[in-house]
Amino acid sequence: MDSNKISNSKLAGNLEDEPYPSLSDYHDYEPNLEFDDTELHQSPDEIAQSIEFIEIESNATSPIEDFPEENFEELAEACEENSYSLMYCPSYPAVDDSTIDKYADIAKYGIVDVKGDDSVGRKIIVVYACKLPPVKEINHSLLLSYLIYTLDKYVEQDYSLVYFHYGLSSKNKPSLSWIVQAYKAFDRKYKKNLKALYLVHPTNFLKIVSQIFRPLISAKFGRKLNYINSLTELNEEISLDKLDIPQEVKEHDKKLGGVGVLNTTLDNLSIVPNLPTQQFGVSLMDIKKNYGLVIAPVVRQCVEYLDQPDALETEGIFRRSANALKVKHLKDLSNLGKPLNFENPHEAAVLLKMFLRELKEPLLTYELYDEIMQFQCWSKDELLRQVQILIMEKLPEDNYIVLKYIIGFLSRVMERQDLNKMNAQNLAVVFGPNLVWSDNVSMSLVAIGPINMFTQFLLQHHNKIFMV
Repeated sequence: MDSNKISNSKLAGNLEDEPYPSLSDYHDYEPNLEFDDTELHQSPDEIAQSIEFIEIESNATSPIEDFPEENFEELAEACEENSYSLMYCPSYPAVDDSTIDKYADIAKYGIVDVKGDDSVGRKIIVVYACKLPPVKEINHSLLLSYLIYTLDKYVEQDYSLVYFHYGLSSKNKPSLSWIVQAYKAFDRKYKKNLKALYLVHPTNFLKIVSQIFRPLISAKFGRKLNYINSLTELNEEISLDKLDIPQEVKEHDKKLGGVGVLNTTLDNLSIVPNLPTQQFGVSLMDIKKNYGLVIAPVVRQCVEYLDQPDALETEGIFRRSANALKVKHLKDLSNLGKPLNFENPHEAAVLLKMFLRELKEPLLTYELYDEIMQFQCWSKDELLRQVQILIMEKLPEDNYIVLKYIIGFLSRVMERQDLNKMNAQNLAVVFGPNLVWSDNVSMSLVAIGPINMFTQFLLQHHNKIFMV
C-alpha cells in the first residue's frame, strides 16, 4: 500500500471518547416490535405430541387438492367439510441441518430468493409460484426443509416476504395438507420478525386458503398480510427494480391492466436532479467535491451516535427496522446538509445501511465484484494475502478510507456481542449486500453466499487487512 493511502487513512480517525452511561446498568432502546407473543409457540413436533392427529394414508387424495381454481365455490364447501382433518394433518419429516448440497435439486428451480434490503433496511425474501415444477418432479418435504434452511439465515432480523402467486396450477400446486404443515413448521421464530407478507396477484383459490388458515392465524399476524393486485401497487411498498420479476408475471400483470411500472419507475428516477448537498444516491466523489470530506457527514453522524455504549449494547442493532416516515425525514435532512437528531439507535442503523445501499457505486466497487464472487475458491493459505491485495491495492483510496472507518466501527460492535448479539457472521449478513453488488446482475441467494463470507472475513481479520 502506498504511503499516501496510509497517511490519508488517518482522516477516518478515532472517535472522541465521551463518558456515557452503559446499558449494562439499564437496557434498552429496543422499540416495540410488532409481533404477537402468543402465536404458535409450539414446534411441529410439540404439536404432534400434544394433539391426536387423524391418520391419513400416504396414498390418499385430499378432496381439496385437485380442485381447479375456477371451481372455488365447490372448493370452499370441501374445505368446510374437511377443515378438521386439514388442521390436524400428519407431520412431514423433520428438517435437519444438512449442507446446501442436499438442496441442489431444489435450489436449481429458483423458487425462493433473497433480494437485498427494502427502503427501511429489511431483507426481502421472494417466492415465485411460477417456478414450482410439476408435483411429480419435486420432493415437497425437501422443499419445506429448503425453505426453512433459507429463512433460518434471516429470521433473526426484520424481513419482508413477497409471494408471486401467478403460475400456480393443478400441475404444480402442493397439497393443502402440505401447506398446513408448512405453516406449522414456520413457528413464532419465523413470524415475529416478519414485518410484511405481500401476496401478489391473488386468486379466489388463494383467498379461500387464507380463510382455511383463519383458525390458525392470530389477528396480529393477519395484519401483516397484504393482498397486492398489481405490480403498480407492489411498487408503492417495495421498489420493483430490486426484484427479479419473471417475464410471465409481468405479462400477466399487463393483462390485468398493469402499466409497465418497472420502466416508468426507472425513467423517473433517472431525471431527478441532485442537490448540491446531496448525500444519498450520489458517488463518494460527489460528496468529497461538495463537502470537502471523504467520509460523508451522514456516515459520521450515524457512527458517532451508534458508537455510544448504550447504542452499541442494544440487542439486535442493525437487525431491526425503524419507522419509515422518520427514516425518510432523516434522509431528507441529510440531503439538505442539515444535522440529524436520532430518537433511537435503530434509526441511525437503518440510515447508515441505506446510505451504503444507495451509493451510486458500491463501496467495494463494480470492478471488484467478480473477484469477491470467487472468494470461496481461493486457497485458505492465500486468503489473507488475496484480500489484502484487493482492499489495499485495488480499492480506490477514498473507498478504502470509508471502508476502514465503517469496518473499524463494526469491530467495536462485535466487541459488545455478548449484549448486542451481533457477531461477525450476523454483521456480514446485514452489511454484505450493502457493500458490494453487481452493475448487471441483480442480487440473489446465490450471490449473497460469497458476499457474506467475504464480509465476515473482513470483520474477523480487520486488524491485519487494514494495518490498524
